[in-house]
Amino acid sequence: MDVFLLWHVRHARNVDGSPIEHRDESGELLIDEEYDDVKVIGIYSTADAAMAAIERARLREGFRDEPDCFVADAYTLDADRWTDGFVSMPVQED
Repeated sequence: MDVFLLWHVRHARNVDGSPIEHRDESGELLIDEEYDDVKVIGIYSTADAAMAAIERARLREGFRDEPDCFVADAYTLDADRWTDGFVSMPVQED
């Protein structure tokens, strides 16, 4: 069974006032993990339910400022998503 995790990215404003890039040329949502604010909106049983949640959220303060920065990803219940382990990278100082 799949469920749909819905999240939204509120992009940090550029210090120089330049326009914010929300998506790359292929349409992928751009995320700056250090500065952008990522919020989980909810988990839904169908893609249609996730889309309805997007339409409701687009009316709310904050979300309506970036109405195209929602993502609904399908996840299979009871299935591991990360199976390779991980490696910690040391912090590199300038």
